Amino acid sequence: MKRSKNYKTYRTTVDRTRHYALDEAVSIIKENKYAKFDESVEVAVRLGVNPKHADQMVRGTVALPNGTGKTVRVAVFASGDKAAEAQEAGADFVGAEDLAEKVKGGWTDFDVAVATPDMMRILGPLGKILGPRGLMPNPKIGTVTMDVAKAIKEVKGGRIEFRIDKQANIAAAVAKLSFDGDKIGENVLAFLDAIIRAKPAVTKGAYVLGVAICSTMGPGLKLDHAGLIATLKK
Repeated sequence: MKRSKNYKTYRTTVDRTRHYALDEAVSIIKENKYAKFDESVEVAVRLGVNPKHADQMVRGTVALPNGTGKTVRVAVFASGDKAAEAQEAGADFVGAEDLAEKVKGGWTDFDVAVATPDMMRILGPLGKILGPRGLMPNPKIGTVTMDVAKAIKEVKGGRIEFRIDKQANIAAAVAKLSFDGDKIGENVLAFLDAIIRAKPAVTKGAYVLGVAICSTMGPGLKLDHAGLIATLKK
């Protein structure tokens, strides 16, 4: 198989058997940037839980201290004063039954949906459309609320949602490669800290089994997760 020059450079730069310190790993992925666009920095965490059991599901939200670097489009389902509040707070789309009808027709051109509690009656039938796309508002993650202005501010400011998959992994884009190394590191630690805080009470044995970091087009590097956890406990 013919390999590109960039791939060959990666192979000489990255030791796939080694567990890197966070600052060193960030430096490596920044130095090995070859894509012409601003790549995302992605983190994957492998957990020692069984997601088949409801009491071992891991999910939550985290407000990244330096944001994600992405433009987040927010749709707010609200009426009256709350609709006006959402518009003033910078929501991209605001509506009630009219917005729900638009979604029913197949429109999902937004990244996060926020709703006031009274709007859930019209959103319920849209679960089959919004649910599989991860767009259904949920009170557990703060997207069903009367304080729509606060929710919009948090989402646009860098709050992300995480959820374990069927293989007991959690992955998310936590920064852009153009960020300073220190800011990328701060976001990674905040993401890992939120996952640790979401640890199910029934979990036994090791909870975090592995952590890896990569850029969109770059190599994946294993991190010294024991060292990261020790840093968070200080």
